[in-house]
Amino acid sequence: MSRSGLVDDYENDWSQIRWRGQVASAIRGKRGQAFLRDLIAALDAMPQKRLIANDIVVVDEVSQETNVCALGSVLLRRGVPTGFIDPDDDDHREELAGYLNIAPALVSEVEWLNDDGLWGPTPEERWQFIRDWAVRHLKNG
Repeated sequence: MSRSGLVDDYENDWSQIRWRGQVASAIRGKRGQAFLRDLIAALDAMPQKRLIANDIVVVDEVSQETNVCALGSVLLRRGVPTGFIDPDDDDHREELAGYLNIAPALVSEVEWLNDDGLWGPTPEERWQFIRDWAVRHLKNG
């Protein structure tokens, strides 16, 4: 299982249908749309158009370069401290949802897209994939 908490277990179709409904509702809602606008702005503001996988924010000790995932880009843009968020902690999605003011289902969705949405992408391809996804889901995008 990835940090998104999502699994590929399709034994319960109704569970999957309900989950997709929760994600769709979270994206369409006021908070989800505000998040998408912030995500696009955060991605566009990045000096290097690249995203990391499987972590939120990582600072390279040698170059002091800050590397982020999609959610990390929004957290940094909003000035939220990130050093205490552990992506391996099962409760991190609820914590991130609170800081980002979005539903935990949307946190999981973005984590899954960021980490597992493409097979073997470069950090630059991951950045483009996430940005394209956000634009597609933005109302009047």
